[in-house]
Amino acid sequence: MGVFARVREDIAMAQRHDPAAHSKAEVVLAYSGVHAVWAYRISHRLWLAGLRLPARLLSQFTRFLTGVEIHPGATIGWRLFIDHGMGVVIGETAVVGDDVMLYHGVTLGGKSRHANVPGTRRHPRLGDGVTVGAGAKILGPITLGEWSTVGANAVVTKDAPARSILLGIPARAQRGTAEEIKAARGLLKSGS
Repeated sequence: MGVFARVREDIAMAQRHDPAAHSKAEVVLAYSGVHAVWAYRISHRLWLAGLRLPARLLSQFTRFLTGVEIHPGATIGWRLFIDHGMGVVIGETAVVGDDVMLYHGVTLGGKSRHANVPGTRRHPRLGDGVTVGAGAKILGPITLGEWSTVGANAVVTKDAPARSILLGIPARAQRGTAEEIKAARGLLKSGS
């Protein structure tokens, strides 16, 4: 799939999940989370081509412009939507699946700066369809299963199976219903 098809999907994702997105033009011109993802794609290509310094400089410039820091070494799937963006941090070895939603202030970070061998995974892996609420911290080389939801301000340091709802500090996983998962993603209509 080409660049323009991906851009169209990013715009559609924003419009599907943010009721404040009134037009495609508004998303293209005013959505910092979408801009950060687009810049990440360029910096990631530079990173993979071995142009590490230019990749990092672009990611830092994007952070300055958008308030979103995505390391160019991270692996991000299709249709990541970062709502409100500011304060989001995605670490170098993070892996983010398709159709993931992050709200402002989310950190996908490491737990320790000691005893890390360069190149080893030290950041989280989020399965497809995961939603992470505002201010949540997901730390360490853990895995959150597909379609899980992390509540606002939760601190997650342990793996969770698919379709979990993670709440609290430290977060505890509980099985989520289909309706709870849809509601967390903003997919239930009023009165549903």
